[in-house]
Amino acid sequence: MPPHPPAYNPVPARTTLARPEQPAQPSLGKPRKVDWPQPVRDYVGRAFEPQNVIEGISPAEMQAKLKDLISFFAGRNQLESLDWTTYPLPQQLLVAERRAALPPVEVAPGFANNVPPAPVHSSGLYTNNNSSSPQSARKRKSNDASDDLPTVQAEDNLPPWRKTNTASLKDRITYGNNHNEKRHKKNDSTSKSFEADLEKRKNRFNLGKSGNQTTPPWSSSRNDSDSDMPTGPVVGTNQSLEKRYFRLTAPPKPETVRPQHVLEKTLDLLKKKWREESNYGYICNQFKSLRQDLTVQHIKNSFTVSVYEIHARIALEKGDLGEYNQCQTQLKALYKQKLGGHPAEFTAYRILYTVYTCNKADMNDLLAELTLTDKAPPAVRHALDVRSALALGNFHKFFRLYLAAPNMGAYLMDMFIERERLHALANISRAYVTVALRFLTDELGFDSDNDCIEFLTSHGAENLVEQKTNDKNESQLRVKIKEGAGLFDSLRAAAFSKVDIKGQI
Repeated sequence: MPPHPPAYNPVPARTTLARPEQPAQPSLGKPRKVDWPQPVRDYVGRAFEPQNVIEGISPAEMQAKLKDLISFFAGRNQLESLDWTTYPLPQQLLVAERRAALPPVEVAPGFANNVPPAPVHSSGLYTNNNSSSPQSARKRKSNDASDDLPTVQAEDNLPPWRKTNTASLKDRITYGNNHNEKRHKKNDSTSKSFEADLEKRKNRFNLGKSGNQTTPPWSSSRNDSDSDMPTGPVVGTNQSLEKRYFRLTAPPKPETVRPQHVLEKTLDLLKKKWREESNYGYICNQFKSLRQDLTVQHIKNSFTVSVYEIHARIALEKGDLGEYNQCQTQLKALYKQKLGGHPAEFTAYRILYTVYTCNKADMNDLLAELTLTDKAPPAVRHALDVRSALALGNFHKFFRLYLAAPNMGAYLMDMFIERERLHALANISRAYVTVALRFLTDELGFDSDNDCIEFLTSHGAENLVEQKTNDKNESQLRVKIKEGAGLFDSLRAAAFSKVDIKGQI
């Protein structure tokens, strides 16, 4: 019989543990450096030049846009064919994109926008009908699935997730039979009421059409196209030195606003009239008109600071805290811009005003803002000493500070001096039975004994004053302070219960 074939294939025995050699991989070498065309290099250089920097466009945004542009055209092999000398810079393209995303805004005449207009170029960002911008190329990834859909599709052929409920909310609400009639009546009554209110407002500001009155340039219908507020400041052309204050109900017109050189003459005139006539009603109205002209023209300089400071001092002198607070609020913002003026003087006024309002939270915030340099001027140190004296209950020091207040600090302290005198009397009534009238005159900061007696009489304590003879057989007036303890406590509580002010800072 022939021999059976073996059940296996013979394999040569392995004589070593080393791995079989792998074929050598070809060396890839260093990546080839991209050689950008010279026009592209010049374009990149122009993008980084200082004179081409646009405010509002950060370097990071500009570089990202530049990278997208070059990558976009490099992927389409258009770096050589594009005219880079006339192509808009990346920062200009960013400005154009931002403008396109905003609604149209009317710019006031005479004020050119600092932002360059949207670039118009012959080469265009789209070199052919099939190309697109880098941004649209990135956004197409999520829109590719819907690009092949026909323009008009039957509603039944759309999948459920692409269907939209086209019925309006009005169509899905069931009304009664007489709903439309009631709705028309309501609209008519609303329209008539609005017209009546508008007519009353016009008459209030002498804007009516009847009589010899003429409509000022700033009054216009709300439906007029030029009733929109301008985006830039108004440049005044009015040459009148005196002008009454009217609250604006429409955008101001240049012919109703005075430029700065006229306002400077107005300020000199108002200072002269205040010294000669002291008619506060007239002066306050003129200063409000002056401040309004500064505001609508966006004028913020040393002259603006001077106007607000002078008006604040006059308001303090007449005790008009409402106007003073408006001026002080604006001055606080103007001083932060380092426009000059007297910030130390008005910082002291702010401290005294906060003492008057008894607002501990505002006082803590104010003290936290002050630096060592801010606390150095004498007026500020005086105001801080006033706050400290009242916090410690040191009325002897407080009334000495009242008599030595610098600038116009005494006018502010007059706002709360009566309250603190009642507080001091309530404390004295707990420690003494009777005191000499001269003692109260000195301690409470009165100019004379008669002023002290008048103060006691105005608060119902005239029966506490009596004539006494001392050990030297000398007659003197004394006050039975202990008997008035209850009265002084009630008066002090009433004085601290409410601070009657307006126009809070």
